[in-house]
Amino acid sequence: MEFTIKQQVLKEELGYIQGVVERKSTIPVLSNILIESLGEGEIRILGTDLDVTIRCDAEAEIKQAGSMCIQARKLFDIVRTLDGGDVHFKKLENEWVQMKAGRASFRLAGVSREQYPELPIFKSAPMKLSSDIFNYFIHNTAFAITNEQSRFTLSGAKFMIADGKARMVTTDGHRLAFIEKAIDDAGDTTMDVLIPKKALTELVKISRDSDGEIQFGEDQNHIYFQTGGRLLITRKLSGNFPNYEMVMPKDNDKTVVFDLVEMKNAVRRISLMADERNRSVRITIRKDEVEITAQSSEEGEGQEFVQAEYDGTEEVTLGFNWQYLQEFLNNVGALENAASDAVGEAANETDGDKVRVKETKGPTRISFEFKDSNAATQIRIAGDTSYDYKYIVMPLRI
Repeated sequence: MEFTIKQQVLKEELGYIQGVVERKSTIPVLSNILIESLGEGEIRILGTDLDVTIRCDAEAEIKQAGSMCIQARKLFDIVRTLDGGDVHFKKLENEWVQMKAGRASFRLAGVSREQYPELPIFKSAPMKLSSDIFNYFIHNTAFAITNEQSRFTLSGAKFMIADGKARMVTTDGHRLAFIEKAIDDAGDTTMDVLIPKKALTELVKISRDSDGEIQFGEDQNHIYFQTGGRLLITRKLSGNFPNYEMVMPKDNDKTVVFDLVEMKNAVRRISLMADERNRSVRITIRKDEVEITAQSSEEGEGQEFVQAEYDGTEEVTLGFNWQYLQEFLNNVGALENAASDAVGEAANETDGDKVRVKETKGPTRISFEFKDSNAATQIRIAGDTSYDYKYIVMPLRI
């Protein structure tokens, strides 16, 4: 095999594949990527850990058709240090590969194509969803996925499409993130799968620069996601996801609303004084304010007040694991910052003599919906009607 490709194109596609290539694997061949020719003007690059596979197609000038397997990390490290321009590859005897770029030349060890595992055959992807919606779903739920490997059915997201709506749910047993949105042209499309966390992370990466749609489908064992010239295939998680609807509170009759940034910063400061074992902070809600406190018998205590709008009359104290609360506030805060950046960038776009500023605004206020100190608290972005987004946190005893 022999081909030439632009350095910038190769670096970008190799960057997408790095996340699934095994660096320390009991199967050494999985640390390699497979490069194959497609006709006269395109190559196909594949990487896999046997659970998640990414396939990228890229423009290249093919001089001799064929295939080669190269150590993925070493190739990526070299390519990203090269200056822009053409990179030339030629397969030599005994699976060695020669790579030239400018005045630099490298000779890389390869492995036989026969040693590379057979990958799932790509099935049709009959469904589609905006990449913005998919990424918003993942961004707002993936942080609540459990990190305990033994809890297999909780180590991913439950993704459903039915009745004209798309829905994603995650939980670690102590908290739950739920998001739902009505989708156009759904027809009779239905889907109900468990997507592993790693696949969600990689899907965000390969669709980050896509302004279009993600097409997806499933077979008995795999889920397929395609965007542009990139394809992600993941094994489904097996098992039964918990009945999340039983956890979602239905009789929370009190609501308090406060500023996102003020609460996020207050929790970050006060959590420094929380007990390291239970990580508990107390949030006392009363007229016009929320009081956040934490204490440790060994290190001291902290207290801060945040202005709030409360529709109840009695004072209520809620107990939280500060980390569960902080992760949600940080996550939503990241959306706010991204939206603010989008407005700033748009201010530089001109149309004739007029400056066009996109009407983009991130979330600025958060609401807690609760019944009492013993019931689960439901947290929302106040005033957001574009998505049905709920974050439910089980209480700590205080």
